[in-house]
Amino acid sequence: MTAPPTLPKSRQRSILAVLMVCSLLIWLDNTVLGITLETLADPVEGLGASPAELQWATGAYTLVFATLMLTAGALGDSFGHRNVLAVGLVVFAGASIWAAYAGDAGQLIAARAAMGVGAALIMPANFAILLWTFTGPGRATAIAISSTSTGVGMAAGPVLAGVLLDHFWWGSVFLVNVPIVVLALAGIVLLVPNFRSATVRPLNPSGMLLSISGLAALTYGLIRAGQVGAWSRPDVWAPIAAGLVLLAGFVFVEARAKEPGFDPRMLVQRMFGAGNASMALLFFCVAAVTFYNAFYLQGALGYSPMKAGLANVPTALGAVVGAPLGARLVARWSLRPVAVPALAVAAFSFGAVGFLELDSPLVWIEILLLAQGLSVGMVMAPVTGALISSLPLDRSGAGSAVTSTARQVGSVIGIAVGGTIMSIAYRSAIEPSLNEVPEGYRDTAGISAEQARHVAGTLDRPALAQAADHAFIHAMHVGAVWIMVIALFATAVLVIALSTGRKTGEETAEKTEGKTGETTGPAPAPEPHHEEARSPEPRSTA
Repeated sequence: MTAPPTLPKSRQRSILAVLMVCSLLIWLDNTVLGITLETLADPVEGLGASPAELQWATGAYTLVFATLMLTAGALGDSFGHRNVLAVGLVVFAGASIWAAYAGDAGQLIAARAAMGVGAALIMPANFAILLWTFTGPGRATAIAISSTSTGVGMAAGPVLAGVLLDHFWWGSVFLVNVPIVVLALAGIVLLVPNFRSATVRPLNPSGMLLSISGLAALTYGLIRAGQVGAWSRPDVWAPIAAGLVLLAGFVFVEARAKEPGFDPRMLVQRMFGAGNASMALLFFCVAAVTFYNAFYLQGALGYSPMKAGLANVPTALGAVVGAPLGARLVARWSLRPVAVPALAVAAFSFGAVGFLELDSPLVWIEILLLAQGLSVGMVMAPVTGALISSLPLDRSGAGSAVTSTARQVGSVIGIAVGGTIMSIAYRSAIEPSLNEVPEGYRDTAGISAEQARHVAGTLDRPALAQAADHAFIHAMHVGAVWIMVIALFATAVLVIALSTGRKTGEETAEKTEGKTGETTGPAPAPEPHHEEARSPEPRSTA
């Protein structure tokens, strides 16, 4: 196996800066949408989107992102990772403009799915270029530095969204992506070589079709249950069953493939399989509680977008502090005594949302959000490093793909199930208050608290708005209990993953020492093929 061509240190640092801008773009978009959900639900200021439509606006992006990411890696091997990264950025920018000027919720959902295509092309190529650019000890350092863009995006996204929504219309939160893309594209053209592997992986279209159709059907059934308020209807259980069958077919096809993009056989290993299941469940919970939080701060408490954005900063700060803190503690005590208690604390912090009310002091909300971010950060970084390190080096690239896909799937299902629980509980709680509402407005007020507040303003019935707020709080409390139970189950699964023997846990922890913020293990350097130059030293296009 030949090492990648060595680039000058100055160019390596410049390429790293460009890759961090690309990563920052993804994390900014992920966080600004949470602040925008309440506005999008407003019939006057936004699109009047229902909870189901908002679930799709969030989930369509993640669904496409999760299922196309495996194919995107193979495209990079075939056409060059720089080319795929540039195309992904162009698609992301075009879809962002489409989302900004969407005329209804359906257009927004389609635009968000297109943004997911762009993100799926960006992320694997971004990481592959980083692995090609850096070798030896500098690779782990570069990965750690690159991961700081995650914290910056998580912290800056809500504040940026609040500023934009306070001064401009909701579409501005998507248009902000365009200048970032222009900056990233300029850096790519001037600085980044077009690395690609000499060994081309097959695209596996059958697996891609089965995975995306299976997840779409499963998500549709789960969201539909919240719309109709029942699980026994054929339009609920039939798509859920069809989705599960299609996903089972996807696993079967990938298991028989000679070079699978998603290798399910890796999940047979207890450490890798149970560990990824635990992290997928954690992402499920994080996605659901984030979805609730958006409507609690701006809807029930009436915070402005700017105040809500600032209120979410402790979550990001907790995650940024938690990742390196978790790595240091693991280096001292090993993985199990750090990750398991941290995940249990995360579970109880999710459940503590059930104690929040309409008059809860902001300081208690901030402490709770800080605890959530800190505990989740302490779990994710060291566990991810241990999972990848548990595999042979020549399987780390494929293991990273499996890990990333499992977490994105967890997020998709978390949004669908969390939103459905909230919708069913809200409808049950608000129903007694709708008896005095004129029939033409009754169904609208029963959709969501946002719609009920709009009806209350139209009919000049403040009591209805108060009832909607209390119904939402009840729904949030119900959801918080379920999320806590699922997070505790994730804790039990993690205990199983780490119970393969004390020696194994300590060895994987040692391998992750010093890799703070590393979310994927370093893949082996592929056989280099450099399109800019055939000599060992690549020619700069700057």
